[in-house]
Amino acid sequence: MVGRAQPDQKQLPLVLLRLLCLLPTGLPVRSLDFTRGTDNITVRQGDTAILRCYVEDRSSKVAWLNRSGIIFAGQDKWSLDPRVELEKRTPLEYSLRIQKVDVYDEGSYTCSVQTQHHPRTSQVYLIVQVPPKISNISSDVVVNEGSNVTLVCMANGRPEPVITWRHLTPTGREFEGEEEYLEILGITREQSGKYECKAANEVSSADIKQVRVTVNYPPTITESKSNEATTGRQAFLRCEASAVPTPDFEWYRDDTRINSANGLEIKSMGSQSLLVVANVTEEHYGNYTCVAANKLGVTNASLYLYSKYGSGVGDAKWLSQRSPCTFTLH
Repeated sequence: MVGRAQPDQKQLPLVLLRLLCLLPTGLPVRSLDFTRGTDNITVRQGDTAILRCYVEDRSSKVAWLNRSGIIFAGQDKWSLDPRVELEKRTPLEYSLRIQKVDVYDEGSYTCSVQTQHHPRTSQVYLIVQVPPKISNISSDVVVNEGSNVTLVCMANGRPEPVITWRHLTPTGREFEGEEEYLEILGITREQSGKYECKAANEVSSADIKQVRVTVNYPPTITESKSNEATTGRQAFLRCEASAVPTPDFEWYRDDTRINSANGLEIKSMGSQSLLVVANVTEEHYGNYTCVAANKLGVTNASLYLYSKYGSGVGDAKWLSQRSPCTFTLH
């Protein structure tokens, strides 16, 4: 706020006398700019505002005032604000320059001119615009599928920023009219990912921040295929599962859990697991079960390792048609 210095008590009678001569009381304040015919001046926060005022002749007595008091009386500066100066590019100009404008500078400013013929005043309203700035946004969140999620994005600015949300997917869906709060009811795994909050007004470029939403869900077997094998050769069975968190895999032969031993090796990486048979024998042919599990559930699928010469082919076809068993943990 552009303030003013308090006059010394000994100078007060002189000050009042000067002001009475300079600023006549009871004058109507007219919304008039002597040069541009505008009432409002709009400036962005941090920029310089110049409030224009001109006099008719050099004998005119002039002053600048705002709601806090006198800023300049003639050439005498009353304000203590170092950002405030007079702008005089011509002998008849008496403009006010305010550097590094801030929101507390907004308001009405009056240029009062006392000429030999009649007094005049010009009132200008300074409007300070502020670029949008996101002040608060939700932290990254982890939820289980089916839960309700509320994301929050708060922003400041003048004019008030418009807030929009966008799910950063290939379709880039926008959630119009959600404003500060984005509510997702019964969230699905397809709705996981990054969400972008954008706060925008006409002052400057938008402020953008992101929040990541992770959706946990139980495993689902996405690929399991029986395989043929030749004795004396290497063979493998592959099992893939979709899950968040990433599933742990186990392999079983009939009801016995398989460990990486006796020519069998389990290689699991991410959502995929391989059961590798280093040197196939007749004993390796048969039914195998892949089990995928995380904290939300367990699922399994049956696979068959069979001879390329037809041994067990019927069983393999039957097993390949079986649906996997899935168990969800609550």
